[in-house]
Amino acid sequence: MPTVETSEFQRRFGEFQRQAQREPVEITRHGRRESVLMSAEHYDWLRAAARRRHRTADTVDVIFAAVERAKTDPDHDALDEFLK
Repeated sequence: MPTVETSEFQRRFGEFQRQAQREPVEITRHGRRESVLMSAEHYDWLRAAARRRHRTADTVDVIFAAVERAKTDPDHDALDEFLK
């Protein structure tokens, strides 16, 4: 993600606005991340992704079967003690 200082962003706003249509642009102030400019389409996609929720009860059987068949690496067997 390209990064630009606030003063540079203000001088070349139109250029960064066009760039944000392709990829988000990080805006910094005194070297600290302050804002991100992105296209409305990208913002809408992020909002929709944040709202997606899946209830365990809605999980399809194939997922339950895959979890039941899953094996843990033997190097991590000691972690089972934490679950007891």
